[in-house]
Amino acid sequence: MSDDNIIGGDEVNGMRAFKALGSWLEEDGWHPQRLDDKHVYRFGCRGKNGTFTCFAQVHTDMEQLIFYIVAPVNASDERRSAVAEFITRANYGMRIGNFEMDFGDGEIRYKSSLDFEGTSLGAQLIKNALYPAVQTTDQYLPGLMKVIYGDGAPEEIIKEIEEPSGEPETFTPGN
Repeated sequence: MSDDNIIGGDEVNGMRAFKALGSWLEEDGWHPQRLDDKHVYRFGCRGKNGTFTCFAQVHTDMEQLIFYIVAPVNASDERRSAVAEFITRANYGMRIGNFEMDFGDGEIRYKSSLDFEGTSLGAQLIKNALYPAVQTTDQYLPGLMKVIYGDGAPEEIIKEIEEPSGEPETFTPGN
């Protein structure tokens, strides 16, 4: 079904949200690229600690927005258990979003989502879902890399990351 052939209004709010998301990403400097005929945008981001590929997807029928920030490296077979411990410890107490790992290929990503059913998806909601996700991914990336390359115990690395540093997190949209 093409965007223009939505019948009965079931996906009208979802399609409106997808268009609003694309406009906001452009205006905020993320330089999104739409993936084929899907309701997904891909864009880059550079943080203080690394560069990421990001995906923003709107499930138009369910009126949900999902952001994925993909880590720049995958965990090897040998390190996946340690990485699983790391992300489990990182996720504990996390208020917005969570880390995930595909045990099949070792891909690691951060996911943030929101349900906008019955309301318009506006700029503030988009920003509130995207910015914390990017900041959290960038904050945990150095520790994740240590675990991937066998440079420490996940429990100790998480303690180091979660001690307040006093430095504000920074990132640049659209790498």
